Amino acid sequence: MISLLLIEQIAKLFLIMAMGFILVKTRLMKVEESKSLSMIVIYIIMPCVIINAFQVKYTESIRNGLILAFVAAVLIHIVLIILAKVLENIFHLDAIEKASIMYSNAGNLIIPIVTSILGKEWVIYSSAFLSVQIILLWTHCRMLLCEERKIDLKKIILNINMITIFFGILLFVTRVQLPGILTETMESVSVMVGPASMIVTGMLIGNMNFKQIFAYKRIYLVTFLKMIVCPTVVLLLLKYSGMTNVLSNGKTILLISLLATITPSASTVTQMTQIYGKNAEYASIINVITTIVCIVTMPIMVWLYQL
Repeated sequence: MISLLLIEQIAKLFLIMAMGFILVKTRLMKVEESKSLSMIVIYIIMPCVIINAFQVKYTESIRNGLILAFVAAVLIHIVLIILAKVLENIFHLDAIEKASIMYSNAGNLIIPIVTSILGKEWVIYSSAFLSVQIILLWTHCRMLLCEERKIDLKKIILNINMITIFFGILLFVTRVQLPGILTETMESVSVMVGPASMIVTGMLIGNMNFKQIFAYKRIYLVTFLKMIVCPTVVLLLLKYSGMTNVLSNGKTILLISLLATITPSASTVTQMTQIYGKNAEYASIINVITTIVCIVTMPIMVWLYQL
């Protein structure tokens, strides 16, 4: 049942992505203008989503669920880092390929997907995965792409998503409920996260030459590793490690962790390659192809998890 709902939700997101594609192809908007929309997503919509997720009644059940989700997120990323190292030795992966395989686009996709197929009361558990991934993106991923060994703590601490996660946790732990007008406003803004993110992706695709996409012969290998091999390993870890039995709702909480893992390659990797002068075109192509492929692979992985 969840697999079917997921197919429907991903199909909706793809139709929205097509709107962004059409905007660029019809020259109603320039691809450069997608940056402004990205800024709105990062600095307004995502913080509203995160804070709103923590505006739930504090209970022991939710606290334990958050701990389970956090432990699962840490284990998943450790497994992915080790797996990427093994695959690097076998397939001679470069830094962009490794980063694209390890890091998912959970920041843009997991919250609208969880809201649609499970309900907004489950969104809080996705914040555990996001917080772990954000820290690793600005430490491990950044060092990987830049070939550096220095951790930029300022980038982590001042990351808007990390600030809002810490603020949301503080509100949750202290059991502070924001005024109704604020939570209702944030909820109204939060529903835009999926559509806005997919419009940006569609606009980026609209500026691409499809001959260039298929000129990268290794794109098929990277897509296979990212969307089939890594998700299968994580699926086996979550399903047979016994973690699903820790809590009564453990299976659903870990399903959210799985959903976050099996989303396409992180758009943040593309943004980082642009900032640090790496092959941004290749990174964006991996992001696009894995986004297209996920409409098939994500429902299959969820179906296998539920068997």
